[in-house]
Amino acid sequence: MQCVKVPISVRVEINLLLLAVTALALLTRLCGIHFPRAVVFDEVYYGQFLSLYMKQVFFIDESGPPFGHMVLALGAYLGGFDGNFVWNRIGAEYTSNVPVWSLRVIPALAGSFCIPLAYLLVVELGYSHFSALGACLLLLIENSLIVQSRFMLLESVLIFFLLLAVLSYLHFHKASNSSFRWFWLVICGVSCACGIGVKYMGIFTYFLLLGLTAVHTWQLIGDRTLSHGKVVVQVLGRFLALVVLPVIMYIGFFYVHLTLLYRSGPHDQMMSSAFQASLEGGLARITQGQPLDVAFGSQVTLRTVSSKPVPCWLHSHKVNYPIRYENGRGSSHQQQVTCYPFKDVNNWWIIKDPGRHSLVVSSPPRLVRHGDIIQLLHGMTSRYLNTHDVAAPMSPHSQEVSGYIDFNVSMPAQNLWRVDIVNRESDREIWKTILSEVQLVHVNTSAVLKLSGVSLPEWGFKQLEVVGDKIYKGYQQSSMWNVEEHRYGRSQEQKERELELKSPTHSDIKRNLTFMAKFLELQWKMLTVKNEESEHKYSSSPLEWITMDTNIAYWLHPSSNAQIQLIGNIVNWTIANLSLVVYCLMFLTYLLRRRRKVEDIPQDSWEQLVLAGVVCLGGWAVNYLPFFLMEKTLFLYHYLPALTFKILQIPIVVEHMYIHVLKSPAQRKAFGGVILAVLCSVYVSYHNLSPLTYGQPALSSDELAALRWRESWDILLRKRT
Repeated sequence: MQCVKVPISVRVEINLLLLAVTALALLTRLCGIHFPRAVVFDEVYYGQFLSLYMKQVFFIDESGPPFGHMVLALGAYLGGFDGNFVWNRIGAEYTSNVPVWSLRVIPALAGSFCIPLAYLLVVELGYSHFSALGACLLLLIENSLIVQSRFMLLESVLIFFLLLAVLSYLHFHKASNSSFRWFWLVICGVSCACGIGVKYMGIFTYFLLLGLTAVHTWQLIGDRTLSHGKVVVQVLGRFLALVVLPVIMYIGFFYVHLTLLYRSGPHDQMMSSAFQASLEGGLARITQGQPLDVAFGSQVTLRTVSSKPVPCWLHSHKVNYPIRYENGRGSSHQQQVTCYPFKDVNNWWIIKDPGRHSLVVSSPPRLVRHGDIIQLLHGMTSRYLNTHDVAAPMSPHSQEVSGYIDFNVSMPAQNLWRVDIVNRESDREIWKTILSEVQLVHVNTSAVLKLSGVSLPEWGFKQLEVVGDKIYKGYQQSSMWNVEEHRYGRSQEQKERELELKSPTHSDIKRNLTFMAKFLELQWKMLTVKNEESEHKYSSSPLEWITMDTNIAYWLHPSSNAQIQLIGNIVNWTIANLSLVVYCLMFLTYLLRRRRKVEDIPQDSWEQLVLAGVVCLGGWAVNYLPFFLMEKTLFLYHYLPALTFKILQIPIVVEHMYIHVLKSPAQRKAFGGVILAVLCSVYVSYHNLSPLTYGQPALSSDELAALRWRESWDILLRKRT
C-alpha cells in the first residue's frame, strides 16, 4: 500500500497595526492598576456585592442583572479574596487580604480590548485601515474611558460586549458565502445577552441590532434567487441566535446567581416568605418543618405580600387609638392594629372557628380552606381582629381596623373574615403555610384587609397603617397576606398560650421554590422595588454630558493634591460633537439630492455611509437618549457607551469628506494638515489631563487650577504646595 503525502499549508495573516494598538491599549489600561490601594468611587458600591458573592450570601441589586457582578466576582475569586472587607466609604484603604490587582484586572482587560474591536469595526464598515487606526488612537487616549477601565467598575465591560455584538453581526452580514458565518451570528447573540446581563442599558443596542437584522432579513425574503426552504432556514437561524439564545443566557445568568447565593442575607426581607424559606439560614432556620396546612387553632404570623414601603407583619399591641385625631375626627378608641416591619411576639394571631370556643388544633386537624369563615384572635392580648364603619386614622376613605374591645356601647363586634386564596388551584384549596397568598374579606362590610403604606404618627409608634378597603380593585399585593411562621396551638389557657407563642417552632419538613418561581419573583422585585433616589454632589443631567460641563472626583489622596477625576479628553469630545453635526448635514443633503435624482456619490458609497450612520450615530442615540426618560440619579459615566460610538463616527466622516467632498489635491493636503493638528491636540489634552487620569504625579494647587478648563469642573484643592 503506497502512502500518499498530502501537503498542508497554513496561512497566517498578522496585522501589525492591530497588534500595536492592542499593546498600547493594554499599557494605558493595565499599567499600575493597583494604585491607589484604596476604594475608588463606585468600588464602594460594587464591592459590597463582591463580598456577598464570596460568602455566597443572597442579595438583590435593583439597578441591574447579575452577570456584571459575577464578572467582577470572578476576578475576586481568582485573586483569592475572602470577602472580608467593610465597604463603607470612598477612599478607605484596602486591607492586606484584598487582591486589588485581581479586582480591577477584568474591567481593565475589557477596556483594553475595546480598542482592537473598534479597529475591526471600522474596517468591517468598509473604511480604510488608516481610518480604523484613527478611531483606535482617539479611543486609546480618551481619558474618561481610561479612568473607567482601571477600576472595579462595569462600563468598560459593557462597552466591550456592545462593540463585540455589533462587530460580529456585521461580520455575519458581510460573509454571505462563508460556511463559518453562523458562528459570528451566535457570537452576536452571546454578546447581546452578556451586554444586557452587565447593565440593562445594553438592551437598547440589542434593539438596534434587532432592527438592523429585521431590515436585512426583509431584504433577504425578497430575494427571488433563494428557495423558500433557504429563506426559512435563514430566518429561523437569525431568530434562534438573536432571540432564543439571549433569552436562554439571560435566564442562565440568574440560575448561576441563585445557585451561588444560597445563604440567607440582608436583602431577604425584600423577597416573599417562600423565597426566604428556600435560603439556608434566616427564615429557613425558623420555619423549617412547620406544619404545611393551616388549621383552626393554628398560631400564625401574617406577612404582607407587598414589599412597599417595607415588608411587614400584621401586628397589635396594648395601646388604643386616640379618642380624637389631630384633625378633630373621632375614632373607636379600640386597640390598635398595624403592620410592623420587624419580627415580634405581638405579630402572632390564632385562627379560630367562629362556631367553637376552642383555641387549639384538634386531632385530626380541621383544615382551613378557601371560602371558610374565620376569626383572628391576637395571641398576646386576646383581642379579635375587627373592622367597622369608622374612618381609618390616616386613610379616611377606608375603614379602621382594630382589636375589638367591648366598651358596652352601641358598637357590636364585627370580627368575621372570609379566606380568599388568590393563587388557589381549586375552589376548596387548603390554606398553605408560606405558599398561599390570601385576601381576608370582612363578612359584614366586604372590606378587604389591606396595608395602606402610610406611617402612623407618634401615637402609633410610626408603624404602618392597616385598613379595611371597601373600594379595592382586583388583587393587589398590598391586600394579600401569607402565613410565614406557623405552629399548631396546644394551649387553651392564656398564660400557657403566651409561653407557647414565645417559644420557637421545631419540625422536620422542608419546602423549596422551583428555580423559575424564584427567577420570576426576582425579576418582579427588580422591576418594582426601587431604592430612593437622592441628589448626589456629582450627579448630572444628560444635557451636561454633551459638552462635558461636569466631572466626577473618583479619589483624593488623604494628604496631598493627588487625585483621580472622571474628565474626558475635551478635544475628543469637541470633534466628536462636530463630526455628529457634519454627518447629519451630509446625510440630509445626500438624501434630498437623491430624491431629486441627483447622485453625488456612487450607490455603494451611499449604502456604506448609511450603514455607518446606523451603527455609529444609532449606537450613540440608543445609548444616550433613553436617559432623558429615566427617573434616577445620573452620572457622567453613563454617557461613555454613547461616547464610544460617537468617537467611531469621527474617522468615518473624515474619510468620506477626504474622498467624496474634497476634490482638489490642495484641499486634501490642507485637510490632512488639519487632521494632523487635531490629533496632536488630542494627545496634548490627554497628556495634560494624565495626572488626573492616573492619580499621579501629585500636582500643585496652581497646576490643578490651570487644568480647570471649565468653570463647572470641580477639581479638588486640598492645600497649597
